[in-house]
Amino acid sequence: MIKRIFLIAIGLTALFSGMSAFALELKFPPPDFQTAYVLPDIYAPAPASSFGWWDSVILFGALSLTTWCVFKSRSRRGLFILSIFSLAFFGFYRNGCICPVGSTQNVMAAVLLPDVGVSAIVVSFFVLPLLFSLFFGRVFCASVCPLGAIQELVAIAPIRISPALERVLGLGKYIYLGLATLGVSTGAGFLVCRYDPFVGLYRMGHSYNMLLAGAAILTLGIFVARPYCRFLCPYGVLLGWMSYFSKFHLDIPPSPCVSCRLCEDSCPYNAIDMPTPQHLVDKPAVGKRRLRLTLLASPLLILAGAVVGYMMYEPLSRMHPTVSLSERVALEDQGVLKVGILETDTFRTSDVTSTALHAEAMEIREEFKTGGAWLGAFIMLIVSLKLLGLCIVKKRDIFTPHKESCYSCGRCYPYCPVEAEPELGTTVA
Repeated sequence: MIKRIFLIAIGLTALFSGMSAFALELKFPPPDFQTAYVLPDIYAPAPASSFGWWDSVILFGALSLTTWCVFKSRSRRGLFILSIFSLAFFGFYRNGCICPVGSTQNVMAAVLLPDVGVSAIVVSFFVLPLLFSLFFGRVFCASVCPLGAIQELVAIAPIRISPALERVLGLGKYIYLGLATLGVSTGAGFLVCRYDPFVGLYRMGHSYNMLLAGAAILTLGIFVARPYCRFLCPYGVLLGWMSYFSKFHLDIPPSPCVSCRLCEDSCPYNAIDMPTPQHLVDKPAVGKRRLRLTLLASPLLILAGAVVGYMMYEPLSRMHPTVSLSERVALEDQGVLKVGILETDTFRTSDVTSTALHAEAMEIREEFKTGGAWLGAFIMLIVSLKLLGLCIVKKRDIFTPHKESCYSCGRCYPYCPVEAEPELGTTVA
């Protein structure tokens, strides 16, 4: 137990150390000499070139093959091979862009911003995994997503963390989704693309801090499987919602469960719901009382979240490049900062005055007041729903995958002794 806690502590420290460096995209200013090199945009990586319909066709084919491996062949080996293909094609060959995770922001921009469109190909990348999740669960996460594939391949010694810690850290992806929506609606940029931890690896180059963050997440992923998917992926929130209502979903045994509990230790994601303890079934009054209290407290929690989000508008607004530039210019004008950086030096050569820059930044901060309130209310709404879910006791007699959090990775297949016979059309990986 001490060893596991030590490993988790090291991994989480590395992860959050890498994340804390996200705001420092340029550690040193570039050298002041003339070359043909053009400094890349640090706010949103450029998409891969020659992106076309064939990529959508390949995505559909990969999703279909994964669905076949999950439901028909029940082959963990097949899913593993598909993960290697997805990592090679969607990751390194297509440079990790455009991916369904990043396409979420393109769709947001088309919905939230006037005069912003989105191509049908991008929409197909956004919609196809969601449709498959609605019918078959999160087969996209199983072996098609390049972000998930690289983490699945490095998870060689995964340990299980407590369900309570899993639920707390799992709120990170909802916060990230809210921040990404806020960033798009206010014009701050595509945060998911800007802070993609693996795009630097796929493109063989990125900022120092992002490469460090990607390495930290992969190192953590050796022991805590898929940390980005479980605790940060904003698209995973949408996939989980779709999967919750899926018509079909992966089952651990294709025939009656004998409650051997072997699958319980096979899943490092805490995605297997165990049979309901008898004392919870015998005492439903406890759950009902908690449910009533949570329902009464939920509006207050949501209101408190909105107030806190509103009050956080100033630090939130710093994600916008105009606001951060305005603050930097003001500090330099006051003599607090003596050395300029690339952004401020470029601004001072433009025709825009400092007064106009500060006025524009003030208008953007006003937008973040409203956006911050919505963000806080959204986060506390999610917290309230999670608490309500804990109050509702569903009677289960067998071990079943939790639809929302199961990645359909097939790790549980080889551990189940009740796999169907080969003549019924299934095999053990």
